[in-house]
Amino acid sequence: MQALTNGMVEAANGSVTLSLGMVGVMALFLGLMKVAEQGGLLVVLARLIRPLMIRLFPDVPADHPAMGAMILNLSANALGLGNAATPFGIRAMKELDRLNPYPGTATNAMALFLAINTSSVTLVPTSVIALRASVGSADPAAILSTTLFATFFSTSVAILSAKFLQRFFSFQADNGTTGGDLPVAPAILAPALPEADGPAVARGYPSWVSATALVVLIGLIPVTILYGRVISPWVLPSLMLGMLGFGFVRGVRVYEVFVEGAREGFEVGVRIIPYLVAILVAVGMFKSSGALGYLTGLIGPWTAQIGLPADALTMALLRPLSGSGAQGFLATLLQNPAIGPDGYVGLLTSTLQGSSETTFYILAVYYGAIRIRQVRHTLAAALIGDLAGVVAAVFICSWLYGPAVAP
Repeated sequence: MQALTNGMVEAANGSVTLSLGMVGVMALFLGLMKVAEQGGLLVVLARLIRPLMIRLFPDVPADHPAMGAMILNLSANALGLGNAATPFGIRAMKELDRLNPYPGTATNAMALFLAINTSSVTLVPTSVIALRASVGSADPAAILSTTLFATFFSTSVAILSAKFLQRFFSFQADNGTTGGDLPVAPAILAPALPEADGPAVARGYPSWVSATALVVLIGLIPVTILYGRVISPWVLPSLMLGMLGFGFVRGVRVYEVFVEGAREGFEVGVRIIPYLVAILVAVGMFKSSGALGYLTGLIGPWTAQIGLPADALTMALLRPLSGSGAQGFLATLLQNPAIGPDGYVGLLTSTLQGSSETTFYILAVYYGAIRIRQVRHTLAAALIGDLAGVVAAVFICSWLYGPAVAP
């Protein structure tokens, strides 16, 4: 009980420290986001990816800022830039909330966006590759193919689950008003765009332009693998200079607009503290009480028969709960001489870390930022996607790097 008490207090203190520590990063990126939005970069990106996004999110106008913010969030996640992805995702949720006719209740678009976000569309798991390299892996990027496979599978399942489950969850506002399915957001809710840009956004770019952009993005993968250590320090400075330079060229009052966006980041960072305290204390109790260890010890021998040994099972259970905890656990495993980074367990746990996200943390932060209390089917769709990712990771790692039944 003393360990449980200490775990609760540490989690409560840690949640406030974490939130305050995010303020600077959120202020920076929301300021950059504001400059990019004012310069019209979001419209350009929305037109580029519009063919896919408009089908996934029919209730979000194609020219709405939420569309561009979601695109930037998913793009940052795809490149493994978690610090950049969170502010973009919070901005996307704030914009989606403007289209919400039932305040306090998650819309279909919010649930789908978070289901995709938690399934972690990751093309290059840069942080995991860097960790594997630091512990002396002979092939740090060996998990690239397994991560891509697991991510594709988990994201597909998360999308299908969100689309299917939304039929069974009605809307209910904080005042008790209920409603059926959410109607398509009227165009009047979208911020007005310059008249010359409106029709162009509605049409989107030609298909060959979007296809070319996709090919270029895929082509960046081997470049990132070969020169990842050289490129990674340049990513965030280049992102900052690129957005500010774009705004300057487009005639945006860069300093004033940046400060306005940064102010929003500070306000959001303070607002999410109560939500982080609630979820992280619950997670801390689950870990400190020994329940997590008991659960893995109980079912670990059974899951080992299908290629998921106890150590990997712990990672699969810990990853949706605590990002830092999962990262620390992975580092401990990879440094263990009996496991190592290039054995089956090391490759499987690395894949799980690179192809999944901290589901409960993301839901607490993103929904806390806009005061959503009724999450509807979001958690169910996200957890189904997580489970699909674990199944896919076990399958592909067993097939490529080990027997179907792990020792």
